[in-house]
Amino acid sequence: MPTNVRRVSRALLSVSDKSGIVDFARALHARGIELISTGGTRRALWEAGIPVREVADLTGFPEMMDGRVKTLHPKIHGGLLAIRENPEHEAAMLAHDIPAIDLLTVNLYPFEATVATGASAADCIENIDIGGPALIRAAAKNHADVTVVVETGDYGLVVDELAAHGGISFELRQRLAQKAYARTAAYDAAISNWMAGVVGELMPPYRVFGGSLVEQLRYGENPHQAAALYATSERRFGAASARQVQGKQLSYNNLNDTDAAFECVAEFDPGRAAAVAIIKHATPCGVAEAASLREAYEKALRCDPVSAFGGVVAVNRRLDAEAATEIVKIFTEVIIAPGGEDVAIAIMAAKKNLRLLLAGGLPDRRAPGLVARTLAGGMLVQTRDTAVVDDMDLKTVTRREPTAAELADLRFAFRVAKHVKSNAIVYAKDGATVGIGAGQMSRIDAARMAAWKAAEAGSASGSTASLAKGAVAASDAFFPFADGVSAIAEAGVTAIIQPGGSLRDQEVIEAADKAGLAMVFTGYRHFRH
Repeated sequence: MPTNVRRVSRALLSVSDKSGIVDFARALHARGIELISTGGTRRALWEAGIPVREVADLTGFPEMMDGRVKTLHPKIHGGLLAIRENPEHEAAMLAHDIPAIDLLTVNLYPFEATVATGASAADCIENIDIGGPALIRAAAKNHADVTVVVETGDYGLVVDELAAHGGISFELRQRLAQKAYARTAAYDAAISNWMAGVVGELMPPYRVFGGSLVEQLRYGENPHQAAALYATSERRFGAASARQVQGKQLSYNNLNDTDAAFECVAEFDPGRAAAVAIIKHATPCGVAEAASLREAYEKALRCDPVSAFGGVVAVNRRLDAEAATEIVKIFTEVIIAPGGEDVAIAIMAAKKNLRLLLAGGLPDRRAPGLVARTLAGGMLVQTRDTAVVDDMDLKTVTRREPTAAELADLRFAFRVAKHVKSNAIVYAKDGATVGIGAGQMSRIDAARMAAWKAAEAGSASGSTASLAKGAVAASDAFFPFADGVSAIAEAGVTAIIQPGGSLRDQEVIEAADKAGLAMVFTGYRHFRH
């Protein structure tokens, strides 16, 4: 039997989202609960034939200032905050004719949705709820006596408890109060972050993030860790908001890898070429662009077919049947695309465990945003890396200028390097990666790893030569010593793109000149830790 069940005699309903409110109110009325309501909610209930008392009748004050002032009144907040069976509180209620309110149902003005539409600042401000959060916080504070409901999905829980026990248990009141505080916290986070953007404050004195639970995951990076996916107010195409067409539940690692894959492939303009990124452990193991998705996939797979097994594949165009047929030939955990043809979706359906996600579009690689991670006792926040090589003024620093073909591959390689874990070296040729060195403690080791990967890829494709021969290289950061350039030259690379800015830049340039390489500086670093 639930403990400390509280009967409900009076309920205040004031909702922006009217979904299910009529049925909920009808169920409350059927149990003899008096209903009080405001504006549009009261009108909806009245039109449905449900008796409801207007808040203004209780307070003695009409709604005013375009509805900005209606529930901010002692008769409302006193009814929510009064501690039952407290003689002093009971005396105050009696003296000031304050009726107890046992149940509050409020969902807030749609601020997040309004911002997402690109509405004007004035419209966004008008959708900042004031009375709603105040009511919610009051009811949640007094959850020992009062039930607060902030989500339409919880109406059924309340109705079921009323039917089963004649009231609401403390356990449910406490759970709903926690959810209520989380909702107002997320709401205020969305408002404060939006306003920081309005006033141009990149790093305000206080920074908060809020989200709503999408689903609880089976576990985190490892089975002994708990994990969940939360959606934020940011409107960005990606793994968190994509529609899962088929396949088993996504894991924490699946989502992390899928996000990395989709962000990487979004670097490639679908209007220019089809592109495919194959990701393993949040790092590219093969990326390519071509005239078709199938050709791009085949080129990307050639870079590292061993690592691609069990990986995530992201494409920058609507998934077609030819590409789908090729991708399902090896075990793949997840495929994410902006959209998909019906035939392609049908091909995927034969692989029941393969997850297919359709995102609805590509994330904007130039769109501002924030990236955050926790530390012990703190949090690191930075702006998203929106630097795009197409916008950079490339500077040739060697005697030899890169050829047009080399320059195209250099730009391609630098796009990929942006998404490779540091230290990162990417070898590329003909619009495809041929060797990737990722996550190394020294840059020369990254160069050697990329060379080894290129040699392995050449062997796997039946060639006696390394795929690095005649390729170009991209480095995510400057070369601290000339040895990295020498290692790249030894692999057969002909041109290098890097940020520049080392104290030993001149030595590095001289090493490139000595090897006959072309080298360009971007002025932008792409560390990714």
